[in-house]
Formats: sequence, structure tokens, C-alpha cells
Amino acid sequence: MKFTKMQALGNDYVYVNCFEQPIANPAELAKKVSDRHFGIGGDGFILIMPSDKADVRMRMFNADGSEAQMCGNGIRSVAKYVYDHKLVPVGGEFSVPGQGTFAASLRIETGAGVLTVGLLADEDDKARQICVNMGRPLLDPEAIPADLPGESIIDHPLDVGGQVYRITAVSMGNPHAVIFCEDADEIELDQIGPVIENHPAFPERTNVHFVHILGPDEFSMRTWERGSGITLACGTGACACLVAAVLNGKSERVVTAHLPGGDLLLNWLEADGCVYMTGPAEQVFEGNYNAD
Repeated sequence: MKFTKMQALGNDYVYVNCFEQPIANPAELAKKVSDRHFGIGGDGFILIMPSDKADVRMRMFNADGSEAQMCGNGIRSVAKYVYDHKLVPVGGEFSVPGQGTFAASLRIETGAGVLTVGLLADEDDKARQICVNMGRPLLDPEAIPADLPGESIIDHPLDVGGQVYRITAVSMGNPHAVIFCEDADEIELDQIGPVIENHPAFPERTNVHFVHILGPDEFSMRTWERGSGITLACGTGACACLVAAVLNGKSERVVTAHLPGGDLLLNWLEADGCVYMTGPAEQVFEGNYNAD
């Protein structure tokens, strides 16, 4: 199996071009290739596929083999791969207030719907900055899903093993629990992350984020990703944290999110209600994997 290893802010995945080679057992392969000792190593496994709804289709599998609806860092890498390898013709300009104008655009089918992506290329015609329209956040508990009362879950107390955390729940095509704190680095994320991920309040499990507000236009965050554990970055999670920060009166709608792997520029645009995320993506290496 030919593969490409890519990373976006340290959120690294193994990518396969399914225009050239179909994959029959992606869930099992995800567990094998993601293993950092006996496999290629990564936070998961992403397939780049033909689509009858958009320019390309993306399927994303966590390191434990579970399939996720979306991955914000993953979709930027998919867009870079498609652009750099000229898999399909690209569209024209993509402009976003507060984010800039991007010279090329793609439509990518995901488990969370078809998303539009803008790209800026360097002098070698390789994509370097990618902006994704992540769509409108979902706040209805049934849509997240979250088994908690109310029309939305904003600053809601959640009992976790006798300790109460105040969470804001948001879906960006996948579920997120956002918790504000004074110092995200002091959180024992490896201990509390999996407990909240698997809390009965989240029937499909959840991603978990601890956020430290640094000012009205920036915050830092740490993430426990559903199915993958602690990661250096989570694009959908950063978008969910922005939405949670605005809903709790803690930030403006345009912010810089500082993640362990780097920074993202985020904008929850009032005009259309969508969240826009801009950041880099990089190819690390290519290779062949014995998939038997």
C-alpha cells in the first residue's frame, strides 16, 4: 500500500490516494498503521477518494479504528495533497472576511457534509496555507449528541467521578466538550480526558478540550481526542472552543488559537454563522506499507 504521511500542527495522519488504490479494510488498517512502534505512526488514517458530490471525498479513521465524521487538521492536509498532486481541477478564488483571499478552492465531501476549502500556494505551486469553511456549529443536545437537559449546553455542570466540571458542548460535525480553566498545562489530561470522553452524557463519546483564555482575541488549549488520546492539535476542536468562548462571553469572534502544535486563525462569521479555520499543512514523507 502506497501512503503519504502528513501533519498539520503536529496532528499527523497516514493518507492513501484511493484514486489509485482502493482500500477494503480501513478500520483494521487504521489501528495497524497508526501504531507508533509497529506501524507507520500517526493519530489516525485518512482516505482521499473520488466523490459524486464534490471534488474529492475524505474518510477519516481514529487510531483505535473508529470512523469520525470530520477532522479539521486532516481536511487541510487532504486539500494540500489534492492541490499539490493535481488530482482534480481546482476552483477559483475563495474570500473570507478576516481571513483573506485564497487563490484556489476545493469542495471536499466529509462525514459532516461537503465543505469548501481555500488554498494559497508558494512559489513552487505547493499549498501552504489552507482556509476551511467548517460550517455552522450545532448546539442542540440531540444533534451533538449529548444526553443533558436544555436547548443548549452552555456552562453546564457535569459530575465526573465526584468532581464537577462546567462544560459547553458543541458539534462541529463531531462532538466536543469544552472546559475553561486557569492553566490548561496543569490539567492531568491523560487521566481526566478518557473519563469525560466516555461519560454517559455523551452516547457517541466526545472530544475533550481544556481552554485558557489569554485575551479577547486569543486562547490556548489542550485536547484529548475521541479515539486517539492526547494530540498536538484538533481543528474541529479549536473551532468548537471559539464557539464556546463566544457563547460564554469570553472572546471575540475572531481569535488566534494556540495549540501545542502551533496556531490557527479562527473566525465565527456573523454573516453566515459558519466558522472559518486557517492554518498550514505539510507532507512529511511517502512510502510503502505491507498491508497483509
